[in-house]
Amino acid sequence: MAHHQSTIKRIRQTAKRTERNRYYRTRFKNIVKSVTAATEAGDKAAAQEAFKVANKQIHKMVSKGFIKKSTAARKVSRLNLMVNKIAA
Repeated sequence: MAHHQSTIKRIRQTAKRTERNRYYRTRFKNIVKSVTAATEAGDKAAAQEAFKVANKQIHKMVSKGFIKKSTAARKVSRLNLMVNKIAA
C-alpha cells in the first residue's frame, strides 16, 4: 500500500483514467462493428447512417485525446471505403 499522498492520488487518477479508457475502447469497437455489420449485410442506407455516427464519434474521441488524429483519419477512411463499395 502506498504511503505518500502523491502516490495515493496517482492511484486514484489511474483508476479513473483506466475506467474512462475502457469505456472509450469498448465504444470505439462497437462503432466500427456497427458500420462493418451494416456493410456486410449490404444495407447501404443503414451503413451510411452508421458511418455518419461513427465519423462524429471517432473525431470526438480525438478531441478527448483517446486516439491520435492520424489513427482516426485512417479508420474513418477505411470505413468510408467499405460503405462506398456497397452496390446501390
